[in-house]
Amino acid sequence: MKGRLAEKIIEKLLFICALSSILIVFFIIAFILKEGFPALTLGGDFIAGMTWRPSRNQFGILPIVISTFIVGIGALAIAAAIGIPAAIYLAELSPEWFRNIIKPSIEMLVGIPSIVLGFFGLMVLVVFIRDTIGGYGECILAGWIILSIMTLPHVISISEDSIRAVPEAYKEASLGLGATHLQTIRRVILPHARSGILASLVLGMGNAIGETMAVLMVIGNPNIPWIPTGVLEPVRVLTSTIVIEISYAVWGSIHQHALFALGVVLFIIVALLNAITTAIIRKSVRRSGSR
Repeated sequence: MKGRLAEKIIEKLLFICALSSILIVFFIIAFILKEGFPALTLGGDFIAGMTWRPSRNQFGILPIVISTFIVGIGALAIAAAIGIPAAIYLAELSPEWFRNIIKPSIEMLVGIPSIVLGFFGLMVLVVFIRDTIGGYGECILAGWIILSIMTLPHVISISEDSIRAVPEAYKEASLGLGATHLQTIRRVILPHARSGILASLVLGMGNAIGETMAVLMVIGNPNIPWIPTGVLEPVRVLTSTIVIEISYAVWGSIHQHALFALGVVLFIIVALLNAITTAIIRKSVRRSGSR
């Protein structure tokens, strides 16, 4: 009897723990929406406005949103160009001892604080770009490189797991029909692993767009955001705008509400990317289960 009572109590405690995590997320979302609502009611002037100048009550966020996607997509392109070939090599071509060294080293990148990567970018990367390529150094290119370093572990790890999850029978059948190893990788393994690889890219995009400190330190952050026309120009993104301006925004002003509205926009973008990632992974799991 006492044992069953203890099980009931533990079950209730676990339920409360699970419910508390949902409630915390709900209250955070509700608070951000409440604070950002006055700015969101500005409608087209807020979403499609081209000028962000709080001193003149102008809160158009379109240049900031476009700059955010430019920085995120560029970083993801670099991470994909390096990460997917690396994942193919680790999964199919590298000796086991070499993989056991490289894979943990790549995953260690996740543990490096973003402020450390940002400081490295500011002191090394920005100076290198300014001295060898030109411009101010703090620019889109520096943001691409730093964010791609932060995105690489996700792209490599998830892509490699997807490649290794392709049934061995497919590979053996292809080799048995006379295909070379590289032909098997290109025509059999990669098509079957594409869902996982795509999920890694979408997840990496979400991480890149949501990153704050590292990107804040290397992209320049001009006082008035604009839509950039070159990779050596400084830009403002959603996260850096919130961090820079929240310290001097008057509480209760439309400026403060606009910064919370930026948080709402950022939350929606990242949530959509995570939803797409989840849908892709579930589709991949269902396909694997039907084989």
